[in-house]
Amino acid sequence: MKPSIIFEKIAKVLMYISIATLFLLVVSILATIFIKGGSVITWEMVSSLPGGGFYIGKGGGFLNAIVGSLMVVLSSTAIGLIFSVPVVFYLNIYLKQKSRFAYWVRLALDSLFGIPSIVYGAFAFTVMIYFGMRTSLGGGILVTTILIIPIFIRSMDEVAKNFPQDILEASFSLGATRLETIGIVVRQIAPGIATATLLSIGRAIGDAAGVMYTAGFSDSIPESLSQPAATLPLSIFFQLGAPQIEVQNRAYAAALVLTVIVLILSILGRFITNKFSKNKLK
Repeated sequence: MKPSIIFEKIAKVLMYISIATLFLLVVSILATIFIKGGSVITWEMVSSLPGGGFYIGKGGGFLNAIVGSLMVVLSSTAIGLIFSVPVVFYLNIYLKQKSRFAYWVRLALDSLFGIPSIVYGAFAFTVMIYFGMRTSLGGGILVTTILIIPIFIRSMDEVAKNFPQDILEASFSLGATRLETIGIVVRQIAPGIATATLLSIGRAIGDAAGVMYTAGFSDSIPESLSQPAATLPLSIFFQLGAPQIEVQNRAYAAALVLTVIVLILSILGRFITNKFSKNKLK
């Protein structure tokens, strides 16, 4: 048997092992969350605020953390899109393909992409202290927005870079302005924008280190940007650190809610992606 054939068979076996390992890992994580969380979760937990002594085993729920997480994630995602989309189009439509400036911007964003969220939290906390701000919903939105903007830009940028140059040249040759051409590009890379949004939401909603410094924690639902806000990751963190078994079990219930939210958003994002894919030029 030729060495190339042996190598191909070994590579195929390794791929099967990798796929099986990854599949088992995902199934084990989901099974743990759904089994442990599903056995203790109640309607009261997801529909009520923490009562007195909730974190030592008494009654109440974590509605404050659910609402706080959605407030932080949805707000930061909207702001991140507003800032990221113009940058992506500037890099890919207004600048030349081999622009040195674009190269250094992408390099900087790649570096920011890998920075741990706790570093972003420390930076945002320093900025908040400088401006006299306290831990608040606004602080949580600030750090989460800074955290996901590099993800937004680089994810969409990779899609935009592969956009056919022939379409751009055809648009310009027909007399379209750069702004009008952007409208064409948006329709074609919409699935990439949806994917970037999903990646950003997944990173934002699961972050605990950054919001610990900036959003704080509260047993109530914030009514303004200046009030502290609870989030599901921090709620899980605090409950798992409690000595009472009952409180630790509630952490799995909160993890179950967080997982369901992410799954719903992923399914919704996939639906939107498939819908926009129909508009792509083949």
